[in-house]
Amino acid sequence: MPFAGRLRLGVNIDHVATVRNARGSAYPDPIRAARIAEAAGADGITAHLREDRRHITDADIDGLMEALTIPLNFEMAATSEMQAIALRHRPHAVCIVPEKREERTTEGGLEVAREENRLAHFIAPLREAGCRVSIFIAADRRQIEAAHRIGAQVIELHTGGFCDAHAEGDEALRARELKALREMSAFAHSLGLEVHAGHGLTYDTVGPIAAFPEVMELNIGHFLIGEAIFRGLGPAIAEMRRLMDAARA
Repeated sequence: MPFAGRLRLGVNIDHVATVRNARGSAYPDPIRAARIAEAAGADGITAHLREDRRHITDADIDGLMEALTIPLNFEMAATSEMQAIALRHRPHAVCIVPEKREERTTEGGLEVAREENRLAHFIAPLREAGCRVSIFIAADRRQIEAAHRIGAQVIELHTGGFCDAHAEGDEALRARELKALREMSAFAHSLGLEVHAGHGLTYDTVGPIAAFPEVMELNIGHFLIGEAIFRGLGPAIAEMRRLMDAARA
């Protein structure tokens, strides 16, 4: 079993930009949010530059690359436009995610097994540029094996099914989803992949995932931005950090 060291927290600031863009104003500023997150205990910042620019913008990425002293995890679709942006900025990490214009949020993991050749060629220049390449996938052995074959260094397991089952009170489904996440975390680690997890995590659901010794990082955004309305962003992140550390201990 791997050593369960300190679990990293990546804070996704997309929905600070969502609020800003709702009025077409200059505030709230995602870069200010990133600085607050760092002060509150975040180990990295995640930002998803979507093809339709519905929240994070190109200027946000420019600003984050200039302002951050902690790593930026640049979430993006596997398109030539996004590859060019990543190669220009060379962020610490690039996470490849599926993207559909009609979805409200990322609905599932990337289909790697059916697109191995394309994705292998897509991520090769990113690795050569010094970016750590992560693939956002379901807790599925076939997808994990494919991610390993194409040369990804990291996988991020989609926790949305587990979180949805918890919210709906479906204990049987919750248990199945948690079992799959636990087993596939261990399997990915056995292949030499670094394991991250995220999507839909809240104070109520973070503990079981944080307790997996193979998981090195959690990326959490929408819940924290929502909770910030009531607690403030710094305290909301600090509480998540506390719960993660308690689960790890």
